Amino acid sequence: MATTVKTTASNATAASSTSQFLAPVVLGLQALTINGKQAHWHVRGANFIGVHEFLDTLVAHAGGWADEAAERIVALGLPLDARAERVGEKGATTGAPAGFAHSDEVVAGIIADIDRVIADLDAAIEGLDETDLTSQDIAIGIKSGLEKDRWFLFSHIAE
Repeated sequence: MATTVKTTASNATAASSTSQFLAPVVLGLQALTINGKQAHWHVRGANFIGVHEFLDTLVAHAGGWADEAAERIVALGLPLDARAERVGEKGATTGAPAGFAHSDEVVAGIIADIDRVIADLDAAIEGLDETDLTSQDIAIGIKSGLEKDRWFLFSHIAE
């Protein structure tokens, strides 16, 4: 007797919901990765070393979290379009300066980018509550880490 193995352990509703809510998170995190690196290269000022080095940490975290969320979507059997063009559309509004900028300006701009991703995470956390708790848990974990990174950056400009 042959055994048929489904392509995913999840149901179609959970997969669709996960894709709907996590795809914007993936795109936002990929944009944050690119824009964070741009800011890393161009930061100037008294807080240069701290901001420059932490932006590399943020970029690494954002890339890892994007991978985690993307792999969840794909593991549920759905594709994800995160090609450069799609990421560019998502990240078109960025606080990362195009050239050299003082560390306070860079930090404020990247925090604004982080806040946009957190808004997508909040929508994912709320939207996944009824359909896929495993994917919701991923969104919660990413939000926790991103909020910590936001705090580290904010501390550079806090009075």
